[in-house]
Amino acid sequence: MPKPVEITPLKNTKVFEPIKVGKNELQTRIIFTPSTRYRALDDHTPSDLQLEYYDDRSKYPGTLITTEGVLATEKTGSLPRAPGIFNEKHIKEWKKITDKIHENKSFVTIQLWALGRVADPAQNKKEGQKLKGVSAVYPDEGVEKAAKEAGNELEAYTTEELDQLVEEIAESAKRSVEAGFDYVELHGATGYLFHQFFEVSSNKRTDKYGGSIENRSRFNLAVIDRITEAIGSDRLAIRLSPWLRYNGMQSNDDEVHPVATYGYFLSELQKRAEAGKPLAYISVIEPRVPEMLAGEDSFASNEFIKTVWRGNLLRSGNYTYDVPDFKDLLHDLEHGRTLGGFSRYFIANPDLIFRLRDGKALTKYDRDTFYTNQNWGYNTYLRADEKKDIDEEAEKAHEAAPISE
Repeated sequence: MPKPVEITPLKNTKVFEPIKVGKNELQTRIIFTPSTRYRALDDHTPSDLQLEYYDDRSKYPGTLITTEGVLATEKTGSLPRAPGIFNEKHIKEWKKITDKIHENKSFVTIQLWALGRVADPAQNKKEGQKLKGVSAVYPDEGVEKAAKEAGNELEAYTTEELDQLVEEIAESAKRSVEAGFDYVELHGATGYLFHQFFEVSSNKRTDKYGGSIENRSRFNLAVIDRITEAIGSDRLAIRLSPWLRYNGMQSNDDEVHPVATYGYFLSELQKRAEAGKPLAYISVIEPRVPEMLAGEDSFASNEFIKTVWRGNLLRSGNYTYDVPDFKDLLHDLEHGRTLGGFSRYFIANPDLIFRLRDGKALTKYDRDTFYTNQNWGYNTYLRADEKKDIDEEAEKAHEAAPISE
């Protein structure tokens, strides 16, 4: 059993100073940021395991919970046991989860996930979908091999298909609101479809969606504008990772530097904010995440974002590296519109907000249990003062089932 992580109490810090996000007031600036877990049913419907998971992590009133990536439409790629939001059954079952979170007097964001070229080619084929991306450029040899073995090789979306995807993703946002979500976050980070538009290495298009920085930003801005029309900008957010190399992204080794690309994109979002259509927040992943580092570039920093974007900024990525004092977190929160994101320690500590408030030691997460279908390592973490015997073998055999009425 790993040694607990000792921390100092944060109850008298900016962490617990309320902040308005969209139309809602949060009571803590610590946000549960997305963490993919694959505990949905085979048809992408959320499960009983997910109901318990999100219920447990929303017990501190006024907390904002972000779901794992949720497949936006069938046309943007698939992975086994990932949840979706593309039919009435999905809406109905997600509503049970959002109702439970609201009963806890907390709030919830759905992260809309579009996979593109890094989808599972075999799963796509099983579900009757071609493997499609921004361009027909594989992220790595492994994906290329898998696609060829599945007989589902990567193709680029046509211009007309992308135009239609803008509308379909906006419909997904509307379904999300129907399912009770307070916010919709576009997953524009870590090499998935929205991210693939930004980099020259993954975007070789010669139409209106490729080439210049303006064109490579066009699809994401079109989606944002269309969702704003559908549900309002104050319900909308986007997650970005300018510096992270993951799923074949090149970051600061790309042909165009991230500061140039994201500086333009963020300036466009700020223009919309100044015109009365501000996003609820922008979420950014810090370049210190060990598994996705931006190489050895000591200049990799998200500080430039604050010079362009003046709204709420959610920063996340290894805020526990400097425990027990959380100096980086507290420094970042001094910028008045900043929120702090936790994910891995929220997985292992369902009562994380209470522990941070009171300075109770954190349980270390077990990465080996992150991406399985079992309940072990999902709903088997205990609260700080909870004593309970858990049958590991039984929980490893316990998989997702439909949410009961």
